[in-house]
Amino acid sequence: EFRKWFGNNQFVVDWENSGFRIKRFVDDDGRLRSRPQNEQFYFQPGLTWSAISTGRLSMRLSPRGAMFETKGAMCFPEKEEMLPALAFLNSPVVYSLLQALSPTVDFHEGPVGRLPYKSVQLSKKLAEVAVGISESDWDAYETSWNFKTLPLLSQGNDYGSLSATFTALRAGWQSMTDEMQQLEEENNRIFIDAYGLQDELTPEVPRHEITLTCNPAFRYGPKVAPEDAEDRLLTDTMKEFISYAVGCIFGRYALEKPGLILANAGETLEDYLRQIPEPSFAADDDNVIPVLDGSWFEDDIVSRFRRFLRVTFDDAHFEDNLRYIEAAIGRPLRDYF
Repeated sequence: EFRKWFGNNQFVVDWENSGFRIKRFVDDDGRLRSRPQNEQFYFQPGLTWSAISTGRLSMRLSPRGAMFETKGAMCFPEKEEMLPALAFLNSPVVYSLLQALSPTVDFHEGPVGRLPYKSVQLSKKLAEVAVGISESDWDAYETSWNFKTLPLLSQGNDYGSLSATFTALRAGWQSMTDEMQQLEEENNRIFIDAYGLQDELTPEVPRHEITLTCNPAFRYGPKVAPEDAEDRLLTDTMKEFISYAVGCIFGRYALEKPGLILANAGETLEDYLRQIPEPSFAADDDNVIPVLDGSWFEDDIVSRFRRFLRVTFDDAHFEDNLRYIEAAIGRPLRDYF
């Protein structure tokens, strides 16, 4: 999907034994169905983009360790040109050039390779900061391989109230979005000036094209009214909090240590306790969490979540925090689970 600077790292490729199974993948008639190309570039750092797009080109930094294919292609600038090239490729100059080179929704390797690139080192720092913001945003969600902890909890328990904590977090997200918008517009001015296109192009970037998940205008799209987008952002943030709590219940995460704790088959509570000897919220000891329509077990999922909420936020605000969550998700916790 459309995302600039960093992210969209979602798929794992079966490359065991240098792609043994992929290279021998045939159809029922015995015809080879896969033919990996340009293997000498596999796992090298580069820039990647979404070939199929109904909008603008969105180019992302791809660190060492990734592969590519024709709809998720990569290019490999020299190291000193990596960030300036990324800045150029995310500018409106490139989109206008591609409309001439390839006026379709397919930004394939041919027209991208023919772009007349002019190195502007002034853009390097802008791209570096933009990548940092985008990477931080990508890693703030459990779907990232580098997820460490929930932003709602990394705020610290300075507020006690979940409502006040979310308000502070939302303000931080707004600042991130504002900073990214300023960076992109400054980057656009640099390349518009470098190519002498001041009378042809504008540097402004619409809010919904600031591709951060924490930006509700992008996350939910420009057709959603701003107040509805804010409501959805609160709902999704509370659902992410619940999801993280369930991860802590099962020992996948722990409040005392960032990143994954129990994440491999065969790991036990003993493995957990070796890493977290005195947890403030312990993983379930038998790895079984009842999910029922009534509170018949003291360790059922609702009881465990309520305990998690008491540990992570000030116990004096517990009832208010619980009501806040249930109002955000639109139903009682037990019904939600």
